[in-house]
Amino acid sequence: MKTVAVFLTTGFEETEALTTVDILRRGGVVVTTVSLTGSVEVVSKNKISVRADAMFDAVKDEKFDMLVLPGGTLEIANHEGLQELIKKYYAENKLLAAICAAPAALGKAGVLAGKTAVCYPGLESHLKGARIGHNIVETDGNITTAKGPAVTPFFALRLLEILEGKAMAEEVAAGFLIPLLKVGA
Repeated sequence: MKTVAVFLTTGFEETEALTTVDILRRGGVVVTTVSLTGSVEVVSKNKISVRADAMFDAVKDEKFDMLVLPGGTLEIANHEGLQELIKKYYAENKLLAAICAAPAALGKAGVLAGKTAVCYPGLESHLKGARIGHNIVETDGNITTAKGPAVTPFFALRLLEILEGKAMAEEVAAGFLIPLLKVGA
């Protein structure tokens, strides 16, 4: 069974975080939401309080198959422990994913050099070394990025496809009445 950590910080975009968790769990992926704050309760961009499954220090040494960073705030790029974890996963060629403002954390970690990536429009300067893509979701090697809240289902389904295969992504997409995003579409 595949495992994923979804990181939450104050001001996170709830659509990007919770829709991704929902779609991945429907596809059989074990998802752990991880607080980057000093509390298990994390308050979203729209003041929705979410209880994370774990604190960062409790899971930083676990072996996840993928790290997922929802956006909503550039603050996610400033967590030193997460920066080190991103660099470690990249060095081990493990899967990384970020949406909206969160690809800035990948840029800050220096893992986007030569990769095609996207983010929320206007934040492209934070994608240090990346080639800016034109699709709503871009996968380049072990890194997947997406533009923002409205494309979250496509982002999450792409992650599910990477983790559990196209058939599972199509099954979950059908249940949501969402057409599966074609790679490179």
